[in-house]
Amino acid sequence: MKTLYLLRHAKSSWDDHSLSDFERPLNARGLKAAPFIGLLMKENGLTPEAIVSSPAERAKQTAELVREAAGFEPEISFNERIYEATVGTLVSIIVGIDNSNDSVLIVGHNPGAEGLVYYLTGEIAPMPTAALAVIKLDIDNWAEISDGRGRLQRVFRPRDEMS
Repeated sequence: MKTLYLLRHAKSSWDDHSLSDFERPLNARGLKAAPFIGLLMKENGLTPEAIVSSPAERAKQTAELVREAAGFEPEISFNERIYEATVGTLVSIIVGIDNSNDSVLIVGHNPGAEGLVYYLTGEIAPMPTAALAVIKLDIDNWAEISDGRGRLQRVFRPRDEMS
């Protein structure tokens, strides 16, 4: 049994139009939501053994703030393939995770995040910014990941949790 924590980056800023999409940082709401999700993960015992993030600035900041707030030990590895990834690309990244890790946190983007939840669980789960999906996978090896092998345990959405 493996556990996938799938986190969409927190809310980003559109204030500086000179920045590329890749360079956009978090806005004030995102800077508040990311550590909130980290604390939520810590409070709920959701502890990844590995963290892999898109290197886009907003995802990178989200991963760092979540890790810091939760006190997670693993260093964050960055995979450029997560930026603008299709479901197939995300699956190929997950297949490559070291099997000594029973749980992993992937920090990425939509529409890939929602698509991956649907692919793995058959459930439609809206993934607004900073949403965290917890998926239990009926596999012993990351290479066994495939369509319908997961069960969606819960989706944490900051707006729902903060109110």
